[in-house]
Amino acid sequence: MEGVKYVLLDIEGTICPISFVKDTLFPYALKALPDVLNSKWDEEEFKPYRDAFPDSAQTSPEALQAHVEDLTKRDVKVAYLKNLQGYLWESGYKNGAYTTPLFTDVAPTLKQWKEEGFSLAIYSSGSVFAQKLLFGHVKTPEIATGLKRPRPGEVKGENRDATEPPSKKRGAVAEDQPDQRPFTDVANLAAKSKALNAEDASPDIATESGEELSTDEKDTVTEDLQYLISEWFDTTNAGPKMNASSYEHIANKLEVHTSNVLFLSDNVKEVDAAVAAGMCSFMVERPGNAPLSEDDRARLRVMRSLSEIRLVANALEAGAEEQFSED
Repeated sequence: MEGVKYVLLDIEGTICPISFVKDTLFPYALKALPDVLNSKWDEEEFKPYRDAFPDSAQTSPEALQAHVEDLTKRDVKVAYLKNLQGYLWESGYKNGAYTTPLFTDVAPTLKQWKEEGFSLAIYSSGSVFAQKLLFGHVKTPEIATGLKRPRPGEVKGENRDATEPPSKKRGAVAEDQPDQRPFTDVANLAAKSKALNAEDASPDIATESGEELSTDEKDTVTEDLQYLISEWFDTTNAGPKMNASSYEHIANKLEVHTSNVLFLSDNVKEVDAAVAAGMCSFMVERPGNAPLSEDDRARLRVMRSLSEIRLVANALEAGAEEQFSED
């Protein structure tokens, strides 16, 4: 086995808290939708989103609104809903209603892997457009004042035009590391305050510890991390996430064998599908995720942080090919 060349990542519950999607992004889309339906129903810009819905939902703005609310409540992962949600979320990202709270281990680890020459790809039920929005507005771990979000290509400490290290044959080793807690407190509270209760928001935001942030401290730095990702996949261009054939299709698109891809997800059925396709796949266990059964915990390799996974170059120069290892 040559080892890992691509790391394929899920988003929700793997690199980003589920609560951000369910408690911030979903409510924002539902709140923004009525105005969009009333003002853009017949506009050419909106028609592709409207016309993708079933005929019964296209009869009126009210019918489409009701259908969206039902799908969102049941968390139905259908492509036409995900595309519309991405369209609605764009304004929230642009006006600063919310930023993406990645788990604290994610950005440093992805940057490290990228610098070491490994390629990264995303596979999420959210649309590719929504995936890029999420990675384009990532909240940094520190509170900062008077700093603006870097434009694409001008990320602090990074150079998108820098020459990447040459690719090598690679493997991976899982290491035990302490649990990495998500940096979500301020981001989620600020998002709810701005997006859902903007008209009634108090001048101060309290963290879970009870400490209040001043108005100046609410201004936070965001970072565009799209440059880290080489390929983007959703259920439209790759197929359902619980089908082994989808992972085979992704490997073909990446022009690698399935055994050269490491897939990381919080969903047992997705992990099983990736393994059935020939990929190596680890479960990622995060705060707020659905609990794992004892059987699944026993048969799957479970990680609490991306930093527990060490990708290493095969020892070709020593004449011995190092295998991909979970130990």
